[in-house]
Amino acid sequence: MVVLYTTVGCHLCDQARELLLMVNPSLEITAVDVAEDDALIARYGERIPVLSREGKELAWPFGLLEVQAFLQG
Repeated sequence: MVVLYTTVGCHLCDQARELLLMVNPSLEITAVDVAEDDALIARYGERIPVLSREGKELAWPFGLLEVQAFLQG
């Protein structure tokens, strides 16, 4: 499972989701809207989309190769 930190209307977040699904079409993605929590806005607001998995994070900008490495590592 991967957490995708996002917000409404974020086209880069849509691209991030597409990249995740290209690498693993059956991947479980949990979207978390940072706008709903002040602490999340402070932590991720300038960096979204951000992927989080097993304590590791990958912040935008990233491409297909970075996503592949992130999901394997």
